[in-house]
Amino acid sequence: MPIPFTLLMLVLALIFWHRSRLAKCFVVVATTWLLLLSSQFGSYYLVNQLEQQYPVNNSVMPEGCVIAVLGNSHNTTHSDVALQQLSATALSRLIEGLRQASISQHCQFIFSGWNGGVVGPSHAEIQAQAAIALGVKKSNMTLFPLARDTIEEAQYIKQQIGSSPFKLVTSATHMPRAMATFEAMGLSPLAAPTDFISSDDSWWHISIANLSASQRAIHEYLGLLWLRIKHSLSNS
Repeated sequence: MPIPFTLLMLVLALIFWHRSRLAKCFVVVATTWLLLLSSQFGSYYLVNQLEQQYPVNNSVMPEGCVIAVLGNSHNTTHSDVALQQLSATALSRLIEGLRQASISQHCQFIFSGWNGGVVGPSHAEIQAQAAIALGVKKSNMTLFPLARDTIEEAQYIKQQIGSSPFKLVTSATHMPRAMATFEAMGLSPLAAPTDFISSDDSWWHISIANLSASQRAIHEYLGLLWLRIKHSLSNS
């Protein structure tokens, strides 16, 4: 979380203000951190390292293919229309799932994601409603409304299809962690990334969009680190 970290450094600078050298150190770290992560250069470097690992998938699967669209988020505050409730990331994943179905034949969809612990429909249900609005038959869907994270999504999908190959649709930044999680559980995912956010237009450009992209990348790097730690602990 870049902004909370920056604020923490500034608070520490105030606490140790009487020790000028240490206080200056905290201010320099906070400023450098915020500047680097909100710059086009810093954001592109962090995000592109993740997104370049798996290219856009245009392969054709045999009849009876399975497409798993991983969940993200939705908001029911402003509309009762499922398509308008999906976040931009969730909508991008859904559209890519439909595109994958268009280049194969008779595909089955898997939608996953819980309701976040609040009253209301699960994310998987909102995804399904949106897919129906775009022409997908309800009989061609399997929902996992209790899956709370990538690990649980992998567990549910393994129960459904075992080790059979399937298209895995998620954001390009999330794909390396998703693939590592699914493959570690013995599944056979074929990466179908979407929602690419890296851009190298102007290296000096400073923006909140860059900061948001950097935050997403840091989240994924920490997730990958945690997977490696868990793997090392389980093998020790």
